[in-house]
Amino acid sequence: MKKLSFAKSIAVFGLAAVCTVGVAGCSEASTDGTGSTYTGGVAATVNGTEIQEDTITTAVENIRTQMGLTEEQAWGEWLAENDYTPESVRKEMIDGYVDQELVKQGSESLDIHADEAEVSQYVDSMRANYDSDEAWANALNSVGMTEEQYRENIALTLETQLLKEKVAEDAAEPTDEDLLTLAQTYKTSYDGSRKSSHILFDASDEATAKEVLAKIKSGELDFAAAAAEYSKDTGTSGDGGNVGWDSLNNLVTEYTTALKELGKDEVSDLVTSSYGIHIIKCTDVYEAPETLEKLSDLPEEFQEAVRSMSEAQNDSQAYYTWLEGQREAADIKVNDMPEGLPYYVDMANFPKDESKDESKDDGTGITAVDEDGNPVDIDPVASDSGDDAAQGESDGTAEAPVAEGVEEGAEGAEGEADEAAQQMENGAQGDGQQPAEGDAADGDAAGSGASQQPAEGATE
Repeated sequence: MKKLSFAKSIAVFGLAAVCTVGVAGCSEASTDGTGSTYTGGVAATVNGTEIQEDTITTAVENIRTQMGLTEEQAWGEWLAENDYTPESVRKEMIDGYVDQELVKQGSESLDIHADEAEVSQYVDSMRANYDSDEAWANALNSVGMTEEQYRENIALTLETQLLKEKVAEDAAEPTDEDLLTLAQTYKTSYDGSRKSSHILFDASDEATAKEVLAKIKSGELDFAAAAAEYSKDTGTSGDGGNVGWDSLNNLVTEYTTALKELGKDEVSDLVTSSYGIHIIKCTDVYEAPETLEKLSDLPEEFQEAVRSMSEAQNDSQAYYTWLEGQREAADIKVNDMPEGLPYYVDMANFPKDESKDESKDDGTGITAVDEDGNPVDIDPVASDSGDDAAQGESDGTAEAPVAEGVEEGAEGAEGEADEAAQQMENGAQGDGQQPAEGDAADGDAAGSGASQQPAEGATE
C-alpha cells in the first residue's frame, strides 16, 4: 500500500498556515514557546539560501498540535501507521521548503512578482472577518505568524500561480484521443447523473411556494417563467432556474435526495433545506453507454469537465517538469538531522500494526503518493473555479486566516489535476456543499460558478 503524504495529512486536518509544504515559511527564530530556539542550525541550503532547522521543527510541531498528536505515544503510533519516521518527516518537510525556495528564486529570475495591491486587498478581506485588531493578531499568533509573514504567504501563492501560468504556456494541448481516453475512464462517474432546475423561496413564504407548485403541476405556469418571476436564487433565476448536473456540483443533501427520486421532466413537491424552500425539476438524466465512440457522445458540460481536467494535468506536468529541472540545476545541501528535536521518537517502540493495512480505506480524500514522492504543487489563491478570496468574504466566514487564505496552499498540494478530477467526482465547488450565493452572487456568479449551485441564494 502506498503511504500517505505528510503534506496531504496537513490539508485533511485543516492545517494551512503553519509553515508547511506549499506555504511560505514562518519565523526564522521559531521557538518552543519558552523564548528559546529548538536546536538552532541550518537544515538545508538552496543555492546558498539557508532553510533554518527551527523552521522545519516549528512546521512539524504545529502540525502535531493541529492533528492532536502532541503526546509521544500518539505521534509514534501515527508515524508507524502511515509508514513514516521522524527522519522521513523531516526530509519531506525539507523537500517542500526546498521546492518553495526554488519557486521563489525561479519567480525572481523570470521577473514575476505579486501585485502588492492584490495582496493587500486579500489580507484586508481576511482581517475584516475579525471583530478587532486583537482578534486578528491572536488568529495569526495561533499559527505562529505575524501579519507580514501572512502577506508573504499570500504573495508567494500568487507568484507561484503566475509562474505556473508562465510555464503552462508551453504545455501540450490535449489531443482528441487523450480526451476520449479520459472520458472513457470517468464516464461511469456520470452514469445516472441528473440535470435540474429549481425555484427557491424564502422559508417563510410557503404559501407562495405551494401556489406556484400547484400552477406548475396543472400546466398553468411554465417552470422557467416561474423561476424568473419567483426564485430568490438570483444566480439561476435568469436561466430558468438551471442548476446543471448533480455530478458536477455539490448540492445540499435535501436537494440531491429529492432529485434522485425524479425522472426526466418530473417536478418535485416542496423541498425544504436550510436555505429555503425549493421546487425542483429534473430536466435530463444521463445514461452512460458501455463504450464511448466519440467525445461528443457526452453532454457538453461533461465534455468541458473532461477537457478542463486534461488541460490541468498537462499544465501540472509542465510545472513539475520545470520544478524537476530547477532541482537538478540547483546546489542543494541537506544537513544531518540534529539530536534533541522535539518530534523525534524511537520507532523501535512503535511497531506497525500490519492488520490495519488490510482494512484501511483510501477513500478519505487523502491522495496517496508513490515512494519517491511527487513534486509539491502550490495552488493559487484563486482557482479556476472562481475567486476563493471573494467566496470567503461573501460567505461571511470568521475563521482564522488559515481557513480562508493560505489554506489553498496546503490543499493545493493535491495539484490542479487532482482538483479537476475531484470536480468530476464530487462537484465543482470543493469539499463542502456550496450552493448558489444568490444576491451575493450577483458580482461573483460568473466567475465562481455560483450560478451552478442551488440553495444558498437568498439567505446570504
